[in-house]
Amino acid sequence: MSIDLEIARAATLAPIAQIAEKAGIPVDALEPYGKYKAKIGLDFVQQIRHDRPIGKLVLVTGINPTPAGEGKTTTTVGLGDALNLIGKKAMICLREPSLGPCFGVKGGAAGGGHAQVVPMEDINLHFTGDFHAITAANNLLAAMIDNHIYWGNSLGIDARRITWRRAIDMNDRALRGIVGSMGGVANGFPREDGFDIVVASEVMAAFCLAYDLADLQTRLGRIIVASTRDGKPVTAADLKADGAMAVLLKDALAPNLVQTLAGSPALVHGGPFANIAHGCNSVMATTLGLHLSDVVVTEAGFGADLGAEKFLDIKCRLAGLAPDACVIVATIRALKMHGGVAKADLGREDVGAVRRGIANLARHVGNIRKFGLPPIVALNRFTADTEAEIAAVQQAMAALGTEAILCTHWSDGAQGTVALAHAVMQRLDAGEANFQPLYPDAMPLADKIRAIAQGIYRAADVALPDAVAAKLARFEAQGFGHVPVCIAKTQYSFSADPTALGAPEGHVLPIRDVRLSAGAGFVVAICGDVMTMPGLPRVPAAETIRLDAEGRIEGLF
Repeated sequence: MSIDLEIARAATLAPIAQIAEKAGIPVDALEPYGKYKAKIGLDFVQQIRHDRPIGKLVLVTGINPTPAGEGKTTTTVGLGDALNLIGKKAMICLREPSLGPCFGVKGGAAGGGHAQVVPMEDINLHFTGDFHAITAANNLLAAMIDNHIYWGNSLGIDARRITWRRAIDMNDRALRGIVGSMGGVANGFPREDGFDIVVASEVMAAFCLAYDLADLQTRLGRIIVASTRDGKPVTAADLKADGAMAVLLKDALAPNLVQTLAGSPALVHGGPFANIAHGCNSVMATTLGLHLSDVVVTEAGFGADLGAEKFLDIKCRLAGLAPDACVIVATIRALKMHGGVAKADLGREDVGAVRRGIANLARHVGNIRKFGLPPIVALNRFTADTEAEIAAVQQAMAALGTEAILCTHWSDGAQGTVALAHAVMQRLDAGEANFQPLYPDAMPLADKIRAIAQGIYRAADVALPDAVAAKLARFEAQGFGHVPVCIAKTQYSFSADPTALGAPEGHVLPIRDVRLSAGAGFVVAICGDVMTMPGLPRVPAAETIRLDAEGRIEGLF
């Protein structure tokens, strides 16, 4: 059994009604799912939405991830706990884990050590069924497309131009490209199809960006699923699928309330990946937190070049949010990997490698400032870190006009992030933020892609094939030129090459394809070899996830 799991099982959890009371949520607004988790009724969410939000918004992001680990979710939890410890009313807003990474490479995504959200096993697995509802809504739409064609195709859908894909919340490379409707005329018209992982579905994006049920159904109805032979777009509303999809998502749209090991309230709701989607928890959860607390601590997926950029350029733009500070998580181990050290050699002191790897962290610090936000570095400490290595990071950050605060929340819980909490409050009290997105709405789509590539990734330019440029022009002609862009690329590098660690510059970002997510309200630019359906690794985490003799789950950490 892992130490994380031992710590989680040793904890005494409070009944969810006590956590709700601490958060200012009345008991009659709860829809309990067992003793320790509940949904918050949409009536209550809409009722307080009309009040003025009182909270400050703090984003937690990180450097480009490495196999050494950074601890972004753990730090988000630790910071929220520490803010509550020093007398602030803080709420933590996280994404729901996907089963794909849980059974693939990570084995769980609920924090770690003494900075976890619990009940850990529930959150990492089926939780309250939100992802299953999103899967069902996605695949209902897919079924209605093929059914419409089977029964006469009155909309004139060109089967060669169907863009909607099916979804499953599992890494399954065999489903990336399939041929369906085989077996004869009774089964429809055979055509090429494929699956995305659920977190990459536009239904997930619309779900996370909706601010109420009516808005959700409107977004679902705008989803473009295909086109006719003469190029006219066909939407979910044209197929009369949007109402039934909204019905499937009605209960899921209510935010989920859980707790940390320290008893802090946490809203865990929605969960797209930041490498292939916009990577943020739901707007409903974030705005609810801002109405209930002094400070909301939220995370965005993967490194700041992906998660933070999309949080700031997509979520904040579309939801009217203005964050007040940003914490960038780094570890000595990960900086060494960015400095060229192999994972097997990370236990040895190497100040030179740390200094080389700091280039990655420094770029993220500079990028966050481009959005008008004050950056603070959380240096998540591991036992093998040496004083000389820590000093190298702190000196480098001081030279950049910020600070790297040593955090030990994994071992010490909230006490291990008190210094970080005080530093965050200093920024919030000083009102240093002057948030602004990277690019204006009116900028052409190709220029928005270029602005991110050059401004955030430090690319020399983008490679935009003629066919991709033509699709962007078509999106603009259809009235979608004002929407933001969502870059889908590897999370491991500023470039599209996952092996180019550190802070590469002068590269060309290859745009392989673009997709219009009209319901969510953005355009996805797919770069390099990134896949919207991941595959399992050579040794998946699923091989070590099991039930013990007492029927308890092991291996999710």
